[in-house]
Amino acid sequence: LAGVAIGGIAAILFAPEKGSKTRKQIADKADDYADGLKSKYGQLRDSLTRKFKSTKKDAERLADKGKAKYYDAKQDVEIAEANVKNPSGADVSY
Repeated sequence: LAGVAIGGIAAILFAPEKGSKTRKQIADKADDYADGLKSKYGQLRDSLTRKFKSTKKDAERLADKGKAKYYDAKQDVEIAEANVKNPSGADVSY
C-alpha cells in the first residue's frame, strides 16, 4: 500500500502540471488512500469483532457443558458414597 502511494505521488510530481493542480491531485490521491485504509481497517475490526463474539459464545457453551458434567459427576459420587455407607439401601435411622 505504501509503495502504491509513493508511486502515485511520484507520478503526479513528475507530470507536467501547474503547482496548484499537482497539489490538488496529491491531496485527492492521499484522500483516496486514506479512505481505502479506513475501509480496510473497518473490515478488519468488524471481522475480529465477529470472531471474538463467536469464540466467546463457544467458550460459554463449553463452560456450560463442563458445569453440567461436573454436577452429574458430583451427583454420581454422592450416590456411590451413599451406597457405600448403606449397601442394603434400607433406612438405618435409629
